[in-house]
Amino acid sequence: MTIPHGPLLIVEDVPHILELLEVTLRFKGYPVVTATNGEEALALIEKEPPAMVITDILMPKLDGFALAHKLRANPKTSQIPIIFLSATYVTPEDKRFALSLGAVRFLEKPVDTEEFLLTIAEVLTADLSTLPRPLDDQEFYRGYRERLENKLQHKLAQISRTEKLLRTLPEAQRPAYQALLDEAIRHRDEIQAELQQLEHILSQNQG
Repeated sequence: MTIPHGPLLIVEDVPHILELLEVTLRFKGYPVVTATNGEEALALIEKEPPAMVITDILMPKLDGFALAHKLRANPKTSQIPIIFLSATYVTPEDKRFALSLGAVRFLEKPVDTEEFLLTIAEVLTADLSTLPRPLDDQEFYRGYRERLENKLQHKLAQISRTEKLLRTLPEAQRPAYQALLDEAIRHRDEIQAELQQLEHILSQNQG
């Protein structure tokens, strides 16, 4: 059994999840490098191509979808296997879009450690010569915008429900739901920033 040369690259912006994934893989003897967003990941890949990229989707600066699209569009990195991990993008449409980008697996968070390790081992030893062709930019941006808009609507509804709930909860229960609200607002802001960035790219392409 030949394992492809290179480290496993984990791309994740939540520190405790990044640490958990890194420790889990190192414990099994895998070499690991880490990044906290897609831009950092691309800089690391430029220095040393990894054997695999394991990436979250919702991240600042450059998210997992955009990272996967860039890797697949570049002949030097198009064959690096990509595994998506997400707690936010988990609808059937999200997963279909992720796989259309050429991801080889999609795991939902919270990640089951045994399932995670089994998936890593399977992908490292699999024949990945049948990856779908990379999406062209227009196909990618169309699908990407749809996923972002869908997720933004979901987050706005979640924020509205949580804000209403907070007004009715006893004092003792409020901190936990305030934390949920703060996280949902952070996600909303990240998604809105990605949409603005995307609209800018699309307007440049049309100009």
